[in-house]
Amino acid sequence: MSQDFEIFCVTVPGMEDTLCAEMQSKGFKAPVISPGGVVFQGGWPDVWQANLTLRGATRILARIGAFRAFHLAQLDKRARKFPWGETLKPGIPVKVEVTSKASKIYHAKAAAQRIETALKDSHGIPIDPEAALTLKLRIEDNLCTFSIDTSGAPLHIRGHKEALNKAPMRETLAALFLHQCDYNGGEPVLDPMCGSGTFVIEAAEIAAGLHPGRSRDFAFKHLASFDPDTWADLKSQTPHTPTPTFYGSDRDAGAIRMSAQNAQRAGVAELCHFQTHAISDLKRPEGPAGLVIVNPPYGGRIGNKKPLYAVYGALGKTLKDRFQGWRVGLITSEPALAKATALPFQPTTGSVSHGGIRISLYKTAPL
Repeated sequence: MSQDFEIFCVTVPGMEDTLCAEMQSKGFKAPVISPGGVVFQGGWPDVWQANLTLRGATRILARIGAFRAFHLAQLDKRARKFPWGETLKPGIPVKVEVTSKASKIYHAKAAAQRIETALKDSHGIPIDPEAALTLKLRIEDNLCTFSIDTSGAPLHIRGHKEALNKAPMRETLAALFLHQCDYNGGEPVLDPMCGSGTFVIEAAEIAAGLHPGRSRDFAFKHLASFDPDTWADLKSQTPHTPTPTFYGSDRDAGAIRMSAQNAQRAGVAELCHFQTHAISDLKRPEGPAGLVIVNPPYGGRIGNKKPLYAVYGALGKTLKDRFQGWRVGLITSEPALAKATALPFQPTTGSVSHGGIRISLYKTAPL
């Protein structure tokens, strides 16, 4: 596969345009929005680059080829002739996943068995349901399209967060919300209910120019196409020390300990200030205005939402009184709770799923 092929960057449904904007800003060539993600044409170094640098992608799929098949015998025959050796290595196990839609071959399990046998017989590739590498086959309108999941573990697992709070925001989603708030690394960010510190740490990493995938491993290292020297060049970077500072507070002392430990592991502890206090004790930091971004508790996540109206009201009052010139981004599942802040939110742009709950970003202009 020396020529360019299709690379599919999966993201949270509803966030495709935000990921596309991130990809354009990072120089990926001609990204095109597609349901559930963004597609572009590239080679293997582009696959590695996408895994390493994209903050809003969930995983990166490399589309390695396709053929038509109208019955299982045809699938079997064509799978045995497929050039697996260009991508997969003999002796390195893979897991096979099949989905079928509007096709003559409708039995996904039988199709998976044919592919597994072809891999073993033609190229000596073992099958293991726990393998680090996943080969995905999508059969749609009798077209069999093969993709390799080049990421392995989902990309929100950055590799340096051990401590998690309850109902944490995934790093990928946090990065997409920061992007939607027009954050680009040049201003302070404050989260007054910071939990395990996801927004604060993500913002600090962006400002410091750190690659999100710098601390973790990837499935593509097991592929025949992997070149360690090119990968080492891509990974090498000189992070800079940004001027803005990043602030997190929470009334839960355990959450603040977690945040500080997570920032330490991410290498941004010097840029971040974490404090234990209630919303009513929140003070505007010295220096220029920036972005307040907050993911407060909401009914579906916590249970009874009646007491939350007072919390949201107190948050809104504190921000209006003390944070003139700052923008606010608030994430919640409840329009009524957002309204309880009495902040001048702009119209929202739709909702996305987070842990099975539909949530929306509410943004203000500078207060």
